[in-house]
Amino acid sequence: MKIVVLAGGLSTERDVSLCSGAGICKTLRERGHDAFLLDVYLGFPYDSDKLEDVFTLPGAGLEIAEGIKTTEPDLAAIKASREDKSDCFLGPNVIEICRLADIVFMGLHGDVGENGKLQATFDILGIRYTGPNYLGSALAMDKGIAKKIFKMSGVPTPIGTTLKKNMKDTPLSQLGLSLPVVLKPCAGGSSIGVFIAHTQEEYDEAIQKSFCYEDEIVIEPYIKGREFAVGIIDGKALPVIEIIPKTGFFDYANKYQSGATQEICPAPIDDEIAEKMQRATELAFKALKLDVYSRADFLLDENGDIFCLEVNTLPGMTATSLLPQEAKAAGIEYGELCELIIQKSLERYSI
Repeated sequence: MKIVVLAGGLSTERDVSLCSGAGICKTLRERGHDAFLLDVYLGFPYDSDKLEDVFTLPGAGLEIAEGIKTTEPDLAAIKASREDKSDCFLGPNVIEICRLADIVFMGLHGDVGENGKLQATFDILGIRYTGPNYLGSALAMDKGIAKKIFKMSGVPTPIGTTLKKNMKDTPLSQLGLSLPVVLKPCAGGSSIGVFIAHTQEEYDEAIQKSFCYEDEIVIEPYIKGREFAVGIIDGKALPVIEIIPKTGFFDYANKYQSGATQEICPAPIDDEIAEKMQRATELAFKALKLDVYSRADFLLDENGDIFCLEVNTLPGMTATSLLPQEAKAAGIEYGELCELIIQKSLERYSI
């Protein structure tokens, strides 16, 4: 098949996306597909009469993936580097190349890649893509909306609320919360912009910093506990994986720097607790109207209670990312996982 692996963009998770996309693209080419890695924002300035040739170019577009740095990308520099200086999110020839493909493998993370906007655009244009539909993507990306859906559907999740920038001076007591708390962007990812505040001083500082990322944030009680994730494919939960950062919590640096975090799959927990997480993952998947695949993140507190924090609709897809590790524990190797995602995504178009 001719496959565009779409990555990059203007999300704070840009580097992660490019790394995921490179892994996917390499694997698909090894398995006989004509795959090409394409940056959704920078596009591919190329002779429009020869766009069909991109699928057989020797480099496969892989030169755009430079690895994941310890800090988030400089998005202003990315914008400045675009040749056409357009303010359009879709770069040169992106739509044209995607229309030539049999399917677009969505290797994007965060922002437009996961919030349903691009999926809706592709639906209108008749472009087939992998991963969840536009509605499920939109619902899951907004952590405030997802939390409300979790509560209505019986998915265990921390209590909490959303706060808009124009109300940032509202005292915690008026929000029904007390210290310590966690603050995070309503639609962010990779733990960028996540703060834990134990004191009023830390809270005031976190409030100022949080609103540098978005105009709405989620505030919820800080829950001390162990961190887990559960992937899901076609409605069926994979084995649970435990995430053990060497220091702090599973933030941006701990997520993507080698040796910063230990990950164990299957997780060393009681079968009953593992099954609760898996059932909660399947329930959240259904409640958010998702399809194909995703990954839910959990905390397990000292009392043995589980809390679903969020659902990632396009989770990391490097060979050592959480979802591929879980799939491997279920007997699905990385290349097979990429093929399975494509297969299940194509089934959506044959109904």
